Amino acid sequence: MSSPRRRQVRQLTVQGWQYLVFAVMGVVVLAGGTAVAVLLNRTDQVSGQLIRHIQPARVAAYKLQAALRDQETAVRGYLIAADKRFLEPYYEGRQVEQEASAEIRQLEQDRPDLLDDLDAIELAAGSWRTNYADPLIAGVDPGDPSLVSPSAAQQGKVEFDRLRVLFDVQNEHLDGARTDAIGELDQMRTWRNGVLLAMLGAFVVTMLLLAVLLRRALVRPLAALAKACRSVAQGNFAERIVPQGPRDIRAIADDVENMRQRIVEELDASRAAAEALDVHAEELRRSNAELEQFAYVASHDLQEPLRKVASFCQLLEKRYGDELDERGREYIRFAVDGAKRMQVLINDLLTFSRVGRLNATEVEVGLDRALDSALGNLETSMQESGAVIERPAEGLPEVSGDPTLLTMLWQNLIGNAVKFRRAGIAPRIRIECRPESDDSGPHWALSVSDNGIGIAPEFTDKVFVIFQRLHGRDAYGGTGIGLALCKKIVEHHGGTIWIDTSYTDGTRFRFTLPARADDSADALLEGSAP
Repeated sequence: MSSPRRRQVRQLTVQGWQYLVFAVMGVVVLAGGTAVAVLLNRTDQVSGQLIRHIQPARVAAYKLQAALRDQETAVRGYLIAADKRFLEPYYEGRQVEQEASAEIRQLEQDRPDLLDDLDAIELAAGSWRTNYADPLIAGVDPGDPSLVSPSAAQQGKVEFDRLRVLFDVQNEHLDGARTDAIGELDQMRTWRNGVLLAMLGAFVVTMLLLAVLLRRALVRPLAALAKACRSVAQGNFAERIVPQGPRDIRAIADDVENMRQRIVEELDASRAAAEALDVHAEELRRSNAELEQFAYVASHDLQEPLRKVASFCQLLEKRYGDELDERGREYIRFAVDGAKRMQVLINDLLTFSRVGRLNATEVEVGLDRALDSALGNLETSMQESGAVIERPAEGLPEVSGDPTLLTMLWQNLIGNAVKFRRAGIAPRIRIECRPESDDSGPHWALSVSDNGIGIAPEFTDKVFVIFQRLHGRDAYGGTGIGLALCKKIVEHHGGTIWIDTSYTDGTRFRFTLPARADDSADALLEGSAP
């Protein structure tokens, strides 16, 4: 195949190959059908010629010859008997002769050779009647038989023998025409069968060639593309996809190759980013560990100096209090108060740094027991404020976690509700729990609602930052670490915590805790049904 033709073939699409296959098959079928149609038409012509012309002409020729023989027999009988009744076959024979002759001329008008035989017979029959039959009939007296002269009889015999010879010639020619027609019919049938077989063979060969062509032009390129795609899908991103086959398949291969290259580029970038992230994560883990260790050590080591400062300030006030004026005693009280608040801050920082450390426990914790422990720790402040706790009647579930941390969680949330109450109104705190399930799996959705002073929406994220305060120390005590500690405890247990800004009667904290591994979503929902 020349290079331009190969380029033309490469420009074909799958649909183009389909059209090409249909065109080749159409040409094969059309050519074979045309040949078969021509042969069938010729077969019909020859068969019609044989059935509608030659065979009826032979029958008519037999009738013609029989009519002439009847005339000859009738003449001889009339000469012997001199009875006109013997002439009836003669005249009937002439009528039959004319009808048969006209039928033969009608049937064989396209065959001059057969009409020549008919003309010769008619001419000989006319000569026989003119020279022999009619004169003899005219010379016989009815009822008076007479002998025929030998010369006349010989002449009649010679004349009719000529007719018999012509009969044989006509029959021979008609038989020959019939034989030729049958032979041609057999030949047409042979040709027809041969063309049908040849068309069938050509169709089979064409189908085989087309199958081979389609396999090379379509199936192999598609199979190669599919194999390369599977290899890439299995992670062999280095395998290059080579375009081949029809134009649209090559276009798809180019697109897949471009996609592979893009994936490789993105994968390399992702690997580089992951490596850099691993390095940063390792540095961050090390830094966090150092910071936690520093916070723990610093808070632990600072306890003793602060205790000394507070103790010696108190001893100083006790021993030299009488010698100091009011301002001196006030300075000592400021120093003692500062040392005590620093101790509280250090203790809170120490508690915050301990959340999530390696020595944290992981057991089945009943949230009701943790809540009872927290309420026991807050008993004094709750009695002083008259706080009322509304708990779920069906009780709280069990979760996997650290009982101490979960107790601290309840204690800080409820303690905040008691601390930030409205003046003159007893705190009313409602605890709710319901099962939920989402993409992260089944979990418990809990909430703590109060009727306190509330938190403005713009501060809903700020309150969870360590040491962030919304009020002065003279208004509300504390170090500003409680909600940050709650957030760290909830996240340590795999949940999230936030403030429900749609609640306007106070403050509502919402948080989630994952359900235990053996608690499915259906079981949670069934357990929560009334």
